[in-house]
Amino acid sequence: MTLNDRSSALALLQTRRSGRPRDMVAPGPSETELQQILTIATRTPDHGKLAPWRFVIVGPRQRQALADLLARALPEHDPEANAAHYAKALEFAHQAPTLVVAISAPVKEHKIPVWEQELSCGAVAMNLLHATHALGYVGGWITGWAAYSPRVRNAFCRPDERIAGFLFLGSPRIPLEERPRPALSDLVREWQPPEYD
Repeated sequence: MTLNDRSSALALLQTRRSGRPRDMVAPGPSETELQQILTIATRTPDHGKLAPWRFVIVGPRQRQALADLLARALPEHDPEANAAHYAKALEFAHQAPTLVVAISAPVKEHKIPVWEQELSCGAVAMNLLHATHALGYVGGWITGWAAYSPRVRNAFCRPDERIAGFLFLGSPRIPLEERPRPALSDLVREWQPPEYD
């Protein structure tokens, strides 16, 4: 099985990996494909059927406005920001053909804990990346300072919402390289019941 083998669901899951948004080029998903990706993304565990997440699409004609927003937010994040930092923010706003912002929108004062709702938002983003890969594209889930900037958050979110990530989608400009994965032996153990007096 090669990294490009998508002949089965298991092969698909075994070969998905993130791409660097700055290395993504056109084509990105078409409008129809993006709707399919978002529909698949919402097929995720959601205790209470609350849909505690939503998506904001930043279209090609809105990328410069995003760059301007980041330029205004950057000195609030880093008063020492220099020209290189501003250039990086400009690059961030314009990279990859498609940008979807995943918003964590928990339903407060509900019996379902906010933590579970936030986990559901993470699952939505992961499903989005799997669907992107299944259609032959590559995705990258980015946070960074912009996801935590009050100014940027206010431009995308309602009160009590947060940016879960900027999801960049496109085609890889260069072949993706597999990265080292953790050994299961370091992550998995058999549960040992506690000893009681």
